Amino acid sequence: MFGGRVKKAVALGSAAVALAGGAVLGAVGTASATPHHGPGDRHQRCHEVRGQWVRTWHPAYRDPHGKRHPGSWTRIWVPAHLVCNR
Repeated sequence: MFGGRVKKAVALGSAAVALAGGAVLGAVGTASATPHHGPGDRHQRCHEVRGQWVRTWHPAYRDPHGKRHPGSWTRIWVPAHLVCNR
């Protein structure tokens, strides 16, 4: 009679522990991925790269209907961005 309730309580408890553990590990991973500002950062050189067109190759493929589409070159606009070298 109480066996189903006990199993359900244990399952819910273990799920809660797993979710809490995942939240803690996610917070640790986020904290370690943040940029560190230390004494070596003052030597960082940054410059802005102008926007430009870049050629990109799209390989051949078959669509869901079995028709073959050949590969082709296309041009993609890459907007201006900041590049920093240490």
